[in-house]
Amino acid sequence: MELNIQAMLFDFIGGLGIFLLGIKYMGDGLQRTAGDRLRNILDRFTSNPVMGVIAGIVVTVLIQSSSGTTVLTVGLVNAGFMTLRQAIGVIMGANIGTTITAFIIGFDLGAYSLPIIGIGAFMLFFFKNPKITNIGLTIFGFGALFFGLDLMSSGVKPLSTLQTFSDLTLSMSEYPILGVVVGTVFTMIVQSSSATIGILQSLMLEGAIELKAALPVLFGDNLGTTITAILASIGATITARRAALTHVIFNLLGTIIILILLTPFTLLVAHIQQLVNLNPAMTIAFAHGIFNFSNTLIQLPFIGILAMIVTKLVPGEDTVIQYKPQHLDPIFIQQSPTVALDQAKFEVIRMGEYAIQGLEETSTFLNTNSKKNEELAMQIEGALNNLDREITDYLVKLSSSEFSEVDRTKHTMLLNSVRDIERIGDHYENVIELINYKISNKVDITEQGMIDLNEMFDLTISTVKEAIQALSELDREAALSVVQKEKQIDNMERAFRKKHIIRLNEGACTGTAGIVFADILSNLERIGDHAVNMVDEVLGEKH
Repeated sequence: MELNIQAMLFDFIGGLGIFLLGIKYMGDGLQRTAGDRLRNILDRFTSNPVMGVIAGIVVTVLIQSSSGTTVLTVGLVNAGFMTLRQAIGVIMGANIGTTITAFIIGFDLGAYSLPIIGIGAFMLFFFKNPKITNIGLTIFGFGALFFGLDLMSSGVKPLSTLQTFSDLTLSMSEYPILGVVVGTVFTMIVQSSSATIGILQSLMLEGAIELKAALPVLFGDNLGTTITAILASIGATITARRAALTHVIFNLLGTIIILILLTPFTLLVAHIQQLVNLNPAMTIAFAHGIFNFSNTLIQLPFIGILAMIVTKLVPGEDTVIQYKPQHLDPIFIQQSPTVALDQAKFEVIRMGEYAIQGLEETSTFLNTNSKKNEELAMQIEGALNNLDREITDYLVKLSSSEFSEVDRTKHTMLLNSVRDIERIGDHYENVIELINYKISNKVDITEQGMIDLNEMFDLTISTVKEAIQALSELDREAALSVVQKEKQIDNMERAFRKKHIIRLNEGACTGTAGIVFADILSNLERIGDHAVNMVDEVLGEKH
């Protein structure tokens, strides 16, 4: 009996591993074949809850993982690309999309799994074309999924004869909450609801579990899969944590509702099984699909209430970084180019204010070594990159418009300023990398060196602030002040470098600390140059 248990465990564990590998490879292949546009799908097609649900379904089908879609959504919320309400719709859609895997498993293709793996492997190893290799990866994963499922079925087959397992399934029939707990815990461990459902389908195929006992486990699978999003939200923004909690509440409410209606739900699934002559595995797939679709249909009208609940449960205010432009309405490009130009200016000023905030967070990070300051600064840098693309595209579309000489100058000024502001973000990102290097390598900058860096930081931030003010108000006095301050920054850099060399010669400073110090000075000096570039058009001359 011991040998049989060993063989059973080996088949089951090996089959589970190959099954998980199959899901991953199939998802990776589908994702690469479809193109890496998943974030764009979620970003562009979530304007209302229904579109969010559809986007969630599409992305989950492409990557074969509802957890993956939810983690991606939490990331987008964390970055400011998506609101909480948009995220809730996507999470609901992800739950429907993940049912596709169960339907795929429902087809009995185990006998063809090895040739399918062979075809996939052939395409992977004997072709150099990326499109063919990506399709090969998908086919290989597809075959591995069924091969793993077959091994798992072999492993679980003896369970139907074990009295202990029979007692457990009987208990799950009598106490559905036990089945929910089993499904939840196992899915939390495996980190894949598809894998747990695959095991459930294998047990059904081997007659080791009845439908009434299997359904609560199925509902538990949906609860267990939420742990991935919870883990992804640790350390994220408040809104991202709310999105992850929404996933838990959505699945928990669905499970409670369906447990209350368990008997009629079981009868409905059994009726469909007889009506369509479904095999046991496909029966589980249909039950999974009906559950998730019904749950979404019931809760979709209450997205606002769900958002309100999680806002109460996770209190606090986020420092929300809006990656998307707030003023660039394309309708003005054709109807009123002058108004469009004004809108673009508002957006450039907003981008400039972000750059100032990013510099301030970087300065604070230098003194505190706090990851919170670093993360916020890097979020802002990401927003600057996105705004750079969006504003530049908008201004390029405007460039063919009939402008007065004044508006044409304004257009050129804005186009140049966008690039300079984006470069400010790049330079403070370089400073953040230098600070991280200093922290990880335990590099100590002398007390006087820190005083010098803070003094130059303060002057640089002040210079950028005045440059944005000059740009906003076309203030010539502010622009002249920027030019003077930039000269001070240049002089300061030279003076501080000399002081640093003296400290180095006296042995008060290490060579590594000196490199970090000098590179931070250099980046701040370049930021000063970009501030001057922004006010050139205001002054009408070059400096």
